Amino acid sequence: MSAFSEGAPCWADASLPDLEAGRRFYGELLGWTFQDTGEELGHYTMALRDGKNAAALMGKMDPSMPTAWSVYLATDDIAKTTAKVRENGGQVVFGPDTVGDVGVMGGAVDPGGSFFGLWQPGAHPGFGIVNAPGGFCWAENHTRDAASADPFYEAVFGYRGQQVGDGSTFDYKVWTVPGAPEPVAGRMQRGDLPADAPSAYRVYFVVEDCDAAAGTVRRLGGQVHQEPQDSPFGRMAAVADDQGAAFAIIDVTRRVGPPPGA
Repeated sequence: MSAFSEGAPCWADASLPDLEAGRRFYGELLGWTFQDTGEELGHYTMALRDGKNAAALMGKMDPSMPTAWSVYLATDDIAKTTAKVRENGGQVVFGPDTVGDVGVMGGAVDPGGSFFGLWQPGAHPGFGIVNAPGGFCWAENHTRDAASADPFYEAVFGYRGQQVGDGSTFDYKVWTVPGAPEPVAGRMQRGDLPADAPSAYRVYFVVEDCDAAAGTVRRLGGQVHQEPQDSPFGRMAAVADDQGAAFAIIDVTRRVGPPPGA
């Protein structure tokens, strides 16, 4: 049985054209060290912070693949979950694929167009560090079609949403899943996405100082798409690495104002 509740984000990896460049960028930005799993697994490279599994990097197997971060949602029965994905208007794009004794993985696209992974754990349970510097903190689905995406996740994973904002000028939900005491993910309606930008998940990693980390992103050749700003959850910025993979950084110790619903 997974250490993560059904439907909760449990892992993240980045698909990059230059794996070595990714190691240099994230090693300096997030303090990661790396462990290559070997040729048999396509040199899938585990990223560790303080010896704990934080995420992974992999080289693109196909140049047409997007340069992007992916989030994986936990499942105890991936065959059952992939069936639910299909039954509720999603697409299964690969899997279920058994990865040795490590686990079983799959990939899917929700009805709003966002890709997500599925992970049924074996020897690899998922994140070993969360909510701490260098670790995963949050994932949110930036979608053009919340009206299709919301009922999909409710049906497949039992998500329960709490609306944040008025639902018109700012349409955001935080999601909880059965068995999890705190929200596990978010959903933002994004009518402002450029025509060539797909609906996609945004992955957040914790940093000790958001402003300093944003400066490091620039120095390493990445981009800051949204400057650091305060929020009830921490000071955060939207960035991309030097190969174009988008993600977010957040200092969770610097919080301004009460969280929604408090």
